[in-house]
Amino acid sequence: MVDAGTMGYDQEKQDELSMSQSQSTCSSRGGLILKISSQVYVKGSLDAVDRYCRAFGLEKVLEIKNEAGNEYMHCELVRNGQLFMAVSEAPKDCDTSPKTSWQTMAFNVYDMGSEEAVRQAFDILQEGGTVIDPPGPCDWNAYCSNVIDRFGVFWWIAI
Repeated sequence: MVDAGTMGYDQEKQDELSMSQSQSTCSSRGGLILKISSQVYVKGSLDAVDRYCRAFGLEKVLEIKNEAGNEYMHCELVRNGQLFMAVSEAPKDCDTSPKTSWQTMAFNVYDMGSEEAVRQAFDILQEGGTVIDPPGPCDWNAYCSNVIDRFGVFWWIAI
């Protein structure tokens, strides 16, 4: 077990992130707030973290690597102080085979601000992946794309 405190991990900062990380919160009976955030399990987690940071302008706030230092056990990525996603190395028996068609789940990254931001993310994500829809307009967005990256993660990116 890794003690995050020995890795320069700031619990107070993590608590603040945990409070603000959710893209969607719901009240339930008893006054509990449910939170949801995203995490991907990939083969090649160091490469994936580097690509996602470049594609979306993210920063690493928590990095826990395996003993060899060549895989992330857990890595949290933020943008503007908000948790964007977490990345971990996929277990050996996890299906990370290349995906080339529509999936049942997608990461939707929208309000990216400009066609240039979408194009930059697309250029990085499509390297070694599968383009479902190249960047362009659709009925509900002026500029968007569907792409499956080299790690098998399905992305919808849009302004």
